[in-house]
Amino acid sequence: MTVLGLGAMGRALAGAFLDNGHPTTVWNRTDGKSAELAGRGATVAATVADAVAASPIVVICVLDYDAVSDVLRGFSASGIPGRPAGILVGRTLVNLTNGTPRQAHEMARWAATHGANYLDGGIMAVPPMIGSTGSLVLYSGSPEVFTAHERTLAALGTSTHLSADVGRASLYDIALLSAMYGMFGGFFHAVAMVNSEKVPATEFTPLAVSWLTAMITSLPAMAKAVDSGDHSATDSNLRMQALAYVNLLEASRDQGVSTELVEPMRALLNRGVAANRGNGDLSGLIDLLHTSPVRNLRTDDLLHSDSVGDNESTDFGSE
Repeated sequence: MTVLGLGAMGRALAGAFLDNGHPTTVWNRTDGKSAELAGRGATVAATVADAVAASPIVVICVLDYDAVSDVLRGFSASGIPGRPAGILVGRTLVNLTNGTPRQAHEMARWAATHGANYLDGGIMAVPPMIGSTGSLVLYSGSPEVFTAHERTLAALGTSTHLSADVGRASLYDIALLSAMYGMFGGFFHAVAMVNSEKVPATEFTPLAVSWLTAMITSLPAMAKAVDSGDHSATDSNLRMQALAYVNLLEASRDQGVSTELVEPMRALLNRGVAANRGNGDLSGLIDLLHTSPVRNLRTDDLLHSDSVGDNESTDFGSE
């Protein structure tokens, strides 16, 4: 294995491979982060080219796609800057850097033009979890490539291959993070409200956890409604909830709590009522969030697109 990038997550990835007996080469742009891994048996490469040449599987996990671009364009097998053609041919590049589906497709195209197999991934874990069963890593791209390396990648935790569509892992990654941040936002607002009366957060939180756990059970029914298009309400309809939501805002202001986290939901509820969805379920609001028709941008479309431009100059790392 080769691991490029030794931030907290990169060090955890390399450590998991070492723990599972995989000879591991590591590289980082700055010094000082490889000593502990070297002490555990990792080979520290002097250059990116040396690191990539050392292994058939190359895992990269850096800050963002701009950093991916910098790293992979910074080495050369041919002596021509920016053209590492000979090094990547036949190797599998596994990109676990957080990014967008579009960036994943562009990266897959770049890898293909350099003769490399490519898997894109999303890590749904924090560094201390890596290597445990609680660590979930999502992958997308060629099913054959994933199957060939599945046992090796299992060193990082539970591996789930989502789709041949290389952008699917990053799509799920960002979607799951959006659900997480939405939950955090609601919790932050709730704690600010009770804290305004000097109620300790630790006193309130067990009740919040119990309530949110109960509410989570409604998500599968909402998902079924989205897929079927049937948003008929069985208990409380959207109009009733839009009216009641005003109390949440007024109580917040009365308690001296900013409504910046909860105002967007009021706007969406009101838009749902205005769109004649008031008698339906909350799940009907999901349709209103689409700002353009759903599209499926495939990697092979990019590979055959004349609009992408010169193979060597495509900047897969920028927005």
